[in-house]
Amino acid sequence: MSRLTPGAIAGPVEITSRSVRIGDVVQVGGRPCRVIDLDQLPGGAKRLLFESGESLTMHPRTKFLALRTQRRW
Repeated sequence: MSRLTPGAIAGPVEITSRSVRIGDVVQVGGRPCRVIDLDQLPGGAKRLLFESGESLTMHPRTKFLALRTQRRW
């Protein structure tokens, strides 16, 4: 699943369609899904493509809790 590099930390963040990033890990149906690509859709929605090949359309008002890896300096 997630491979942390030295000097990196992972923590939960609340995401919306505006703040979701490639690399975020969202739990869908009890399974962790890593975002590998994003497509902007009309009205502020985004289509998230996961490593598994599955996709999810995120409405502009949807909020998820995601795991995000960040580098520490």
